[in-house]
Amino acid sequence: MPNPVQESATHVANAVAESVQYHGRKASRHGSEQRRQAILDAAMRIIVRDGVRAVRHRAVAAEAEVPLSATTYYFKDINDLITDTFALFVERSAVHMAKVWSSTQGLLQQQVGRLDGSVEARRRLANEIAGLAVEYVRDQLVEHRDHLLAKQAFHQEALLNPRLHGLVRAYQKILLQGVNQFFEVLGSQQPEQDAKLLTSIIVRMEYQGLLDGVEHLDKEDMLANLKRYMHLVLGL
Repeated sequence: MPNPVQESATHVANAVAESVQYHGRKASRHGSEQRRQAILDAAMRIIVRDGVRAVRHRAVAAEAEVPLSATTYYFKDINDLITDTFALFVERSAVHMAKVWSSTQGLLQQQVGRLDGSVEARRRLANEIAGLAVEYVRDQLVEHRDHLLAKQAFHQEALLNPRLHGLVRAYQKILLQGVNQFFEVLGSQQPEQDAKLLTSIIVRMEYQGLLDGVEHLDKEDMLANLKRYMHLVLGL
């Protein structure tokens, strides 16, 4: 039976996915919806490869292999196209994170349940969590590099585009809700603050990994930093 933490974390992510709103023309048929999403996927590939400023109707139409009239039909201007591209990014991220929280929170509950009250047991758990966080960052850089690049572009564009502010807050809410409840399970006295700090550490590591390349990832330094943080959280 799902525990309350799982249900709450996944509920927030699913609610965010369902709340995402688009600015472009709505598709009326299944086939036209597929074309609209193909256009948005093409815009995202251009953003990841060449940056947001490279998104133009003609470039997106060529990338999506659709007529130019298709992009201008669904999106009256570039701002709508860029905004809806990131809206789709947030929607898909929310769906993905709902699955992540559902699969990981139960495992964490089991690990916490094995604690016997000793300092050594808490230290072992802190080290295990730090190791999992390092592997998470490495996996993101290897398997989901495009997603990380899209996230960086998304946050950068939001500084210039107020229409993205709500999407950024929704995206942040997905991440923080799950990590917040992660710390609640650990028994943190300040789970919200701890969640913000851990998320910030991981985001910095992701950025550094993108900058330096995964082959230059300093896993020992990452592990040492994360162990230090988790030891402080667990009072070690």
